[in-house]
Amino acid sequence: MSDSHAVEDADLRPRPEIEIRDAGPNDEAAWRELWGQYLAFYKVKIAPEVTDQTWKRCLDPASPLTARLAVAGERVLGFAMYHHHLSTWALGPDCYLEDLFLCREARGLGLGQALMDDLIAICKERGFDRLYWHTDVNNHRARKLYDKLAAADGHVRYRISF
Repeated sequence: MSDSHAVEDADLRPRPEIEIRDAGPNDEAAWRELWGQYLAFYKVKIAPEVTDQTWKRCLDPASPLTARLAVAGERVLGFAMYHHHLSTWALGPDCYLEDLFLCREARGLGLGQALMDDLIAICKERGFDRLYWHTDVNNHRARKLYDKLAAADGHVRYRISF
């Protein structure tokens, strides 16, 4: 739902061994727990059926929505949710990072960077022309990471909800 991303600055704690992979059916409970934390972080509520549909879309091979998970052992520590679409500005498709979130104890370990690096590699591998995202103007920790990856493009977002 949210268009912002919650990540933290790197610190000196050791980074656990992390696997970044697509979400699978057995990840539902862990993903829902993180999703709830994500929504609470941004103080938003969405209808349960939206969460249900989002999860179903992530597992549907025909859906462009994908959830990538950062996993340490059996524990899901974060996610990046993205989808691709055609572009009127490029020959190839664009990739939109819609959501990026790390649980509180995983912040500051470089996992936000790892999720972004993973998504950049996917975009290159699949021939996407661009990766784009936006974040809350006051999410300074996320912006510190994102500013290392790309320059803000100066666009203002508008939204009409129906």
